[in-house]
Amino acid sequence: MSLWVDKYRPSSLGKLDFHKEQAAQLKNLVQCGDFPHLLVYGPSGAGKKTRIMCLLRELYGPGVEKLRIEHQTIVAPSKKKIEINTIASNYHLEVNPSDAGNQDRVVIQELIKTVAQSQQIQSSTQRDFKVVLLTEVDRLTKDAQHALRRTMEKYMATCRLILCSTSTSKVIGPIRSRCLAIRVPLPSTEEVRRTWVSSSHLSWPNKSAKNLVATSCSSKYPFSVDQDVPETDWEVYLRETANAIVSQQTPQRLLEVRARLYELLTHCIPPEIIMKCLVKELLNNCDGQLKTEVAHIAAYYEHRLQLGNKAIYHLEAFTAKFMAIYKKFMEDGLDAMMF
Repeated sequence: MSLWVDKYRPSSLGKLDFHKEQAAQLKNLVQCGDFPHLLVYGPSGAGKKTRIMCLLRELYGPGVEKLRIEHQTIVAPSKKKIEINTIASNYHLEVNPSDAGNQDRVVIQELIKTVAQSQQIQSSTQRDFKVVLLTEVDRLTKDAQHALRRTMEKYMATCRLILCSTSTSKVIGPIRSRCLAIRVPLPSTEEVRRTWVSSSHLSWPNKSAKNLVATSCSSKYPFSVDQDVPETDWEVYLRETANAIVSQQTPQRLLEVRARLYELLTHCIPPEIIMKCLVKELLNNCDGQLKTEVAHIAAYYEHRLQLGNKAIYHLEAFTAKFMAIYKKFMEDGLDAMMF
C-alpha cells in the first residue's frame, strides 16, 4: 500500500491539477532549448517538488525516475569528513546542503563540481547538461550562498541548478539575479477538495471533505458529514504552551516555555510554523487594543527569525516581550477597575 501523496502524484506537467498556465510555461521553457538556472519557491505543500520532478521528466524522459540513494563522504579543507546523503538518477542529483551545517559551502562546491565533470548515459539522445537540485536553499549560510553563486557561473556549460526554497527573503541577491524565479502558491481549499474527490474515487460528503482538506488528516473511512478530524499532538502541545504563557508571566514560566519550544524544534516542527500558530493562539486571549500591539511585535520577531540562525533566540524573545506587554495590560486594567 502506497501513500496517497505518492500514488496520486502527477508524473508530467500536463497532468498537474493546479496552476495549469504555469505548467504550460514550464513546458515551453523546456522546448526553447536555452534552459536557465531556476529558483522555485513557495510555501510547504504547494507542489514545488512535484513540479520540479515533472520538469526533469520533461527534460530527460522516464529515466529520471530511476532513483538511487547515495551516501557520500566529502573531505573539507580542514581534513574533516562530512557525511551527506543524496538522491540521484543518471541525469540529476538532489541534495540538501544545509544538512551539513556550517560545512554546507564545501558540500555545494564538491558535489556540483563532481556532477558537472561526469558524463551522463546516452548523452547523444539527451541534454548536454545535468541538473543539481538543491533543497532548502534559504537555510544555507551566507558563505555557502556566495560559493554557490561562483559555482553557478563556473559550471554553467555542463550543469544547471534548480534551487528550492519556501521564501526568497534569505537568498542573496546575486543568486536571485542569476535564476529564473518561479513562485508556486498554495492552491485554494476548494481546488484541493475538488481534486481529492475526483482522483481518489472515494465517497466524501462536501462538508467532511472541506474539513479534511483544512487539516490534511483523518482517522476513518467511510467519511461522515460531522466526522471529527483529530488534531496532531504538536498542535495540542502548542496550544497548552500558549495557555501557560497567558496564565502566568514570570521568569520561571519563561524558562518552562523555553523548554517547550525546544521540544517542538527537536521534533522538527519548523520555527516559522511555531511562531505562526503560537501567535494565533495568543491572539485568542487578547482584545482589540492588545491584538494590534501583539501583531506588531510578532511581525518584528518573525522577521528576525528569518534573518537569524538560532530559532530559539527569537521565539523566546517574542515570548518574553508578549509576557511583558500582556502583564502590563492586565495590571493597567486592574488599576482602572479600582479607580
